[in-house]
Amino acid sequence: MIEKTLVLIKPDGVQRSLIGQIINRFEKVGLKIIAMKMVWVDKELSKEHYIEHVKKKFYKEIEEFITEGPVVAMILEGVDAIPTVRKIVGPTEPKSAPPGTIRGDFAHVSYEYADSKKTAVRNLVHASSNKDDAEREVKLWFKPEEMHDYKTVHDIHVR
Repeated sequence: MIEKTLVLIKPDGVQRSLIGQIINRFEKVGLKIIAMKMVWVDKELSKEHYIEHVKKKFYKEIEEFITEGPVVAMILEGVDAIPTVRKIVGPTEPKSAPPGTIRGDFAHVSYEYADSKKTAVRNLVHASSNKDDAEREVKLWFKPEEMHDYKTVHDIHVR
């Protein structure tokens, strides 16, 4: 099943100059970038993106974090792209992320530490959780004309 999923390189990934290394992880497994842009998230987009968290007590910290600097937004496409991307990214809490995942290799903060500092967990990336979230998030972040269809060498091997 060919799927599309949204990935955001959050402000901490951009500020730490990890954009290329993060993108490389996805490209190495054959996922195709079909849309990409750098965006400075405003409060309105934050609320739309994190709609399920807006009423939670920790939302303020999430909003402060995602709006503190630009993010790189991209749509990745590939066979079972949603679970593949989630596996590459690792668990949401960097402390729990195994080595070899983006969060396991580039972050280590725990929920407990972030809570003690009253800040969001700096976990470098956002990846759509499931098919419904991916569809909603792709539409929120990109217009159809911003998505591109093209062939890569991986298309020969997977299609």
